[in-house]
Amino acid sequence: MSISKMDLKFFKPILLVFVLLVISCKNDKKSESNTAREVVEVKVDSVMEFGMVDILTTAMEFQMPDTLPAGWLHLRYKNASAEPHFFILEKYPEGVGIEEAKKEIVPVFQDAMDSIMVDRFEAGMKRFDSLPAWYQEVVFHGGSGLISPGKVSNSYVNLQPGTYLIECYVKMPNGKFHSSMGMLKQFEVVDKWSSMSQPKATVDLTVSSDQGIIFDGDVSSGDHVFSVFFKDAKIYGNFVNHDVHLVKLEDEDAVDNLNSWMNWLEKDGFISPGPQGVIFLGGSQEMPMGSTAFFTATLTPGLYGLIAEVPDPKAKGLFKTFTVSE
Repeated sequence: MSISKMDLKFFKPILLVFVLLVISCKNDKKSESNTAREVVEVKVDSVMEFGMVDILTTAMEFQMPDTLPAGWLHLRYKNASAEPHFFILEKYPEGVGIEEAKKEIVPVFQDAMDSIMVDRFEAGMKRFDSLPAWYQEVVFHGGSGLISPGKVSNSYVNLQPGTYLIECYVKMPNGKFHSSMGMLKQFEVVDKWSSMSQPKATVDLTVSSDQGIIFDGDVSSGDHVFSVFFKDAKIYGNFVNHDVHLVKLEDEDAVDNLNSWMNWLEKDGFISPGPQGVIFLGGSQEMPMGSTAFFTATLTPGLYGLIAEVPDPKAKGLFKTFTVSE
């Protein structure tokens, strides 16, 4: 089809407008791209410079950065799934990481639990004999206590450079660990230090194997920063050290149910969704002797508990209840 001079006369302005629109759109897209890049850079800076780390779970995963700075970190964990979760930070020996964990650690624990779930406890315990020698060199460096679905926990830890794994091993009703279902991820802490400083606590806790959880029990409603000082470290019958989980208890029956549920090595222990009448609000996972971790919580009036993930924590002084008033 040909274009006459008259047609061309009108076509040129239209073409010019079209070209200007294209250029404008390209510039807008470039602007949008730059804006998106700036947002990403700000988010990266918030992690690497300020130590602010967002962790998200929507199903059976940890969505978080692959690289973190050393020093104090604020770990903000949103549990957007339908299951209770927690996370523990595990510093691995040099040259060992998630691939070795998936081949040499996860199957051992899962096979052992599979046996325990069908009442073959001794056979399950025997399975732990095949753990590799390097597993004894893994050091646990805190993390979030148990957190109920839809809740957010805030934890503060001080990490040194190295290779870490983040893990949740709450169990499904069939005994499958969440770590066997995808809740195991590797990240690196690099030799770049965050500018974050140690938080200031409003409630001080001390945890030890001979004195249990020590605090004055006088806690008001409102926002609090809990410090957790690990006076010592002891491996209990379920292969873990003491830690601290903050819970809200809706009735007195929840106390006994929770006490027996906290031992993952038991057939019914650490099974999702958890005991009725218990709301998990975070806390601190185990740490080496002499370490201090922090976590925050907003408390409303009611009955609360601080409990450790050990066999029969109440008998060991590792389950303390307290009441928050108006």
